[in-house]
Order: sequence, then structure tokens, then C-alpha cells
Amino acid sequence: METPDSSSMKLPSRPELFDFEGISMVHYFTDNWEKVKNFQARPDDVLIATYPKAGTELADNLPTSPRLIKTHLPVQLVPRSFWEQNSKIVYVARNAKDNAVSYFHFDRMNMAQPEPGDWNTFLQKFMEGKNVFGPWYDHVIGWWEKKQTYSNLLYLFYEDLVEDTGHEVERLCSFLGLSTSVEEREKITKGVQFDAMKQNKMTNYSTLPVMDFKISPFMRKGKVGDWKNHFTVAQNEQFDEVYKEKMKNTTVKFRTLI
Repeated sequence: METPDSSSMKLPSRPELFDFEGISMVHYFTDNWEKVKNFQARPDDVLIATYPKAGTELADNLPTSPRLIKTHLPVQLVPRSFWEQNSKIVYVARNAKDNAVSYFHFDRMNMAQPEPGDWNTFLQKFMEGKNVFGPWYDHVIGWWEKKQTYSNLLYLFYEDLVEDTGHEVERLCSFLGLSTSVEEREKITKGVQFDAMKQNKMTNYSTLPVMDFKISPFMRKGKVGDWKNHFTVAQNEQFDEVYKEKMKNTTVKFRTLI
């Protein structure tokens, strides 16, 4: 009897985007919503939150004893118990242009995501906020605002992590109260550097059946400024216009190049 090779195995059909609690979602994330909403956080939990494709893999390299929980939820949908228990929360934000490029390639290869269309189609949807987990703008602003009133939140920038990994890891360890040795910190620093994560089966997701790695690897480039290889001049001008409008009332600032 012949066994089908992976290339001929049928990938699942892509889900439809629908409005859920005011943001775009797919059923994979809402099917068990009651469970999510009623999740019981503990005081020593560490929640790592990001917009999709902004750097949650950081969590896979932290040697913590409490539970490490990863989420892409916008701040308003995070289970209430995290705030009630005063859990530690780390938010990683990535500049919109690189985030959009990374999300586009992710959607192309991940059959559990809606069909992205071509780059221009995807970019228009990104600017309109029609992505799973809602608009990038609201996501990064919502968490930034929360930081002003919730002291147990560390807001990190992906660009800083790339530029000076050691320094950001130090900030992270001190926020989490990890008394790590120099050797351990160096190990974490090496672990969160992109090339190491790309090789790591835990962070590159190469074993998941819904992802088609012939289209694009899960861990693609991890660079800052890769957007320049995708945006046309016209797209960039349009994006900057929309960005200025959406971000006019916030103090959070991003770097698109380092």
C-alpha cells in the first residue's frame, strides 16, 4: 500500500475572516472563547503579548519556572484575571512596515489564515485593519496606553531587540526578577537572535501540518528594514499617510530602520 508523501497531502481549506468583539478573527481563535475569557491567571504567570509576527518566539528562550503564556490578543480581550492577579506582562512591538511584510509571508504559507491575495491586496487590508487580531495600529496603541496605568507591563521594541539583544535581555530578566548568571544571559541572548531561532524546531514550527514551507518558512528573515524590498514608492507614500492619521494621538514611536 502506498503512503502519500507530504507534498500530495491535502492542506486544510482556509478560514473566513469575521467580526468578533469589534476585531477581525477566524474561528480557530474564537471556538473556545468562554474558556479563554474565563482563564484563571496566577500572580506568578508571565504573559508575552504581541501582534502576530512581531516576536513572541522570544518566550521560547526564557528559563522561567512560572507559566509562560503567549497571546496575540489586543489588550481589551485579555482575560480579566491577568489584571486581577497583577501578572507580569511583556509586550513586544514591531514597526508596522516590517510587521506587514512578515504577516503577508506568514499568511501565504499558513493555511489556518485567510487567503492574503497578492502583496498590494494584503497591504490595503493591513491598512484597513482587516487582519486576524485586528488593526496593528490599535494593537500597539492599546498596549502602550495600558502601560501607563498597569505597572507590571514591560513594553519592548523588536528593533531594539535586534540592535542590542544583550541590553534588552538584561531589561527583560530584571523585569521578570530572574537572577541569571552572565552565562545564562548570554545563552538567552544567543537563543533569541534570529539565526538561532530559525534553526530551532520549537520556534520555526517546521512540524506543523497547516504550514506550507514550500511557500515561505515560518522564520523568514527577522531583519529590520526588509520592508524596503516590498513597498513600492507609491505604496510607501500611501502607507505613511494612513500611518500619520492612525497614530496621531499616541506617543509611541517606532523605527523602521536601524
